[in-house]
Amino acid sequence: MVLNVVIMAAGKGTRMRSARPKVLHTLAGRHLLQHVLDAAAGLGASRTIVVTGHGAAEVERACAAPGLAFVRQEPQLGTGHALQQAAPLLDDAGTTLVLNGDVPLIEAETLQKLVAASSGDRLALLTVELAEPKGYGRVLRRGGAIAAIVEEKDASPAEREVAEIYTGVMAAPTAALKRWLAALKNDNAAGEYYLTDVVGLAVAAGTPVVGVAAAGETEVLGVNSAAQLADLERRLQRRFAERLMSEGVRLADPARFDLRGTLRCGSDVEIDVGCIFEGEVELGDEVKIGAYCMLRNARVAAGATIRPYTHIDGEALGASVGEGAIVGPFARLRGGAALGPEVHIGNFVEVKNSVLGRGAKANHLAYLGDADVGERVNYGAGAITANYDGANKHRTTIGADAHIGSNVVLVAPIKIGEGATVGGGSTLANDAPAGQLTVARARQSSFADWKRPTKKR
Repeated sequence: MVLNVVIMAAGKGTRMRSARPKVLHTLAGRHLLQHVLDAAAGLGASRTIVVTGHGAAEVERACAAPGLAFVRQEPQLGTGHALQQAAPLLDDAGTTLVLNGDVPLIEAETLQKLVAASSGDRLALLTVELAEPKGYGRVLRRGGAIAAIVEEKDASPAEREVAEIYTGVMAAPTAALKRWLAALKNDNAAGEYYLTDVVGLAVAAGTPVVGVAAAGETEVLGVNSAAQLADLERRLQRRFAERLMSEGVRLADPARFDLRGTLRCGSDVEIDVGCIFEGEVELGDEVKIGAYCMLRNARVAAGATIRPYTHIDGEALGASVGEGAIVGPFARLRGGAALGPEVHIGNFVEVKNSVLGRGAKANHLAYLGDADVGERVNYGAGAITANYDGANKHRTTIGADAHIGSNVVLVAPIKIGEGATVGGGSTLANDAPAGQLTVARARQSSFADWKRPTKKR
């Protein structure tokens, strides 16, 4: 069967109080419109069309993808007018599914049921009953059959008491839909062309109109304000949390958990409150994540502990933490950080594009950038690799069992031999030989006749 998918994304979203197009606001780290596109992706559509309007160029840049077509609604004269802009691109054979770019939690399974209900010869509407239906078009039935949809601003007091609402999602035989669109009129309170008027046209033409009930209100809720967006964020995060807990993950508080990408967990994973996961994150068996950590594009191996307030952002290169390693609290791992098994990274230590061998330690107040660190190295407080010369990055190599004293500066490119010791306070610009003590600092001096400056009166 030929299936056209049309996504309405032209609205300004005035109540969002934002210069950003409404469909580009983010939910769980992705644009609202991207959520809808993802739901539609598994339907096998012959063609997917997005109707843009407000901020059209920005929306089209953000969501451009192979095979995705855009049409613009200018000016914006209602939902029926929006679909009229897409009509010339629709294949008459088969069914057209109409979605809304600001209804992000719609489920692919629900859409499949709706398309099946249309069956190429019926108008199928996705409906749901709401305790508070204010703001939505009401479904009017006669003898149990759907007879019309009335927008709230045009509804009578009795019609506004109806709890069943039209969600804005429909599937229709394309050839008939085109005829109904051409017959729309704008003689209503808003002076707009309502897509909901096709219901009355379908009934008049003898086309069966059927309702398909949504699984629940969450999947059909739209976003029209910052408050509604925040509400959907928590609903979606609760859904993520429940899935993880069903798989055995221990969340200290599901209400204080945020997933903005993909999270894969082994067995007996524990996640404390306030943690954020972005991009692609993988946690091995028995990993413990402390409170208020942020992990993005990272892999944490079995038995590792990430202590509270640690920030791991693997960026494009990714970051990895080895088995049994301990990171934090207040540590930062950046792109290319690769910690081996049993590595310790302590408070206020930053690691970037560096590989640390088994058992290496940098326990506090240090920087390792563009470095290869051997096994069991002890890297002292205040030590840094000076890896940037103002134009290019250079690497530092530290051999196994080396000891780097406190407040050491290693000016790359440089090699510290195995078992070497670098005395505290040293600045090294040349290689340090294996097994030897290397010190590079001025001789200590004291001056008996020196007087501390005093303030001028």
